[in-house]
Amino acid sequence: MAGRTLYRKLVESHTVVTLDADNVLLYADLHIMNEYTSPQAFAGLAEHGRKVPAPGQQLAVVDHIIPTHAESPRVIQDPASALQARNLKRNCDLHGIPLFDTNDPLQGIEHVITPEHGMIRPGMVVLCGDSHTTTYGAFGALGFGIGTSEVEHVLATQTLVYRLARDMRIRVDGLLPAGATSKDLILHIISRISAQGARGYVVEFTGSAIHALSMEARMTLCNMTVEAGARGALIAPDATSVGYVLERAVDIDGPMAQAARTAWAQLVSDADAAFDAELVFDASVVEPYVTWGTSPDQAIPVSAAVPNPADAADAIARASAERALDYIGLTPGSQLQGLPVQRVFIGSCTNGRIEDLRAVANVVRGHKVAAGVRAMVVPGSGAVREQAEAEGIAALLREAGFEWRKPGCSMCLAMNDDVLAPGERCASTTNRNFEGRQGRAGRTHLMSPAMAAAAAITGCITDVRQLGLSR
Repeated sequence: MAGRTLYRKLVESHTVVTLDADNVLLYADLHIMNEYTSPQAFAGLAEHGRKVPAPGQQLAVVDHIIPTHAESPRVIQDPASALQARNLKRNCDLHGIPLFDTNDPLQGIEHVITPEHGMIRPGMVVLCGDSHTTTYGAFGALGFGIGTSEVEHVLATQTLVYRLARDMRIRVDGLLPAGATSKDLILHIISRISAQGARGYVVEFTGSAIHALSMEARMTLCNMTVEAGARGALIAPDATSVGYVLERAVDIDGPMAQAARTAWAQLVSDADAAFDAELVFDASVVEPYVTWGTSPDQAIPVSAAVPNPADAADAIARASAERALDYIGLTPGSQLQGLPVQRVFIGSCTNGRIEDLRAVANVVRGHKVAAGVRAMVVPGSGAVREQAEAEGIAALLREAGFEWRKPGCSMCLAMNDDVLAPGERCASTTNRNFEGRQGRAGRTHLMSPAMAAAAAITGCITDVRQLGLSR
């Protein structure tokens, strides 16, 4: 019998029935919802008189449309957004689904709060109407985003008609050098393989560089793998991930914990498992990265010059690069270092965790936000916010001139009142730099939290390594 990949093991263990050679009916251990991808699904249930048979395996969060200003209680002023939040609460109350509502002290971004409360465990299948559900692959769980019609199907049946993906293994050996983070690593990888380089694949990351990463760094890596077109991302469970889960999953203790360790130890690709594609990278050559265009794969080391579209591989890539440079306001051969920014945003499901905020504090300590820069820090959850306040991070950032905000998706996307003005240039720790993503005609440069902090205190895109800090 041929060896199986970790991805195949996860799919097979959750297959209710095989539909054909390419599709299965997949069981979901956990289904997460937010306020903007669930309304039509609940409407469909009501139209057909259907119930939710497993409400305890659902979780709902208000995160995308919520304001993050410091006022208490928080009030969603936009009428359409307020209606979405009210409808989500009404539907959750009707079906008995747990909800992290607008003013819940533990409210936060869905992909931040679920791991921190021990809800994500190795071997699970986790679905959500959000593309960055790939985050959960950091735990050896298969997570991926689904559409609104699929949300309805999962609510009604706890299953999903699922088209099988191909297997890709990305090995990353070596160690990240000082100044480089997992955000830089994933931007490095995406820039090399393109925004379609993993299309149709579930990517398993392995290698010494991956195993050296913290859990929060692994979540950043898996979160952004979808930006290479991947349908999922996986890292086999190890002592780091198992320890993280057992520390937070308070329901797993005693003999159950030992049984869990034994079961999770089997969640690895077999030695003779065949992958459809394999790639190898060297972490030791990774530098701090910054995007120059309007796609996450349009990224370069901060020390490099903006590429010339004339050097693109084909006419389509050349046209894309030309459009991106026109939108972002750059010229071929120019330097990103020294480029002035008007806004800095630190947060999101990619980089809104406590480790990210510690990295920011390490850079900011002893400095002030540069004149003319508006810098915002939005914790990924109420728990992260509380911890940052307890550690003195919040006070340090406020003293430096940062806005210290309440949790939410915030300026990751223009679905709330945290948006860029036309023409504003932003150093951002988010996951996407598409045209208008952070506000109409806003210009976004993706980078790590440390790099964003460096931009805040210097007023321009700056190589954080020049500040003499390791992280």
